[in-house]
Amino acid sequence: MNKVVSLDKARKKARDARKKGMCQHDIHQWKIWHEKQFDPKAGKLVTVYRCARCGKQKVKTL
Repeated sequence: MNKVVSLDKARKKARDARKKGMCQHDIHQWKIWHEKQFDPKAGKLVTVYRCARCGKQKVKTL
């Protein structure tokens, strides 16, 4: 007998693999993270970007 795989599970698995693969190739989905807006070490305002898929962060100073 053959196994029957739910179409929803197969689509979710493919979508998750696509998300991870894009971040592996440095194609991130950057969103502004509003919780941290000031860098006390540098004493400057900063904009923190966080990837919605993998959680990687990058910082830009103003």
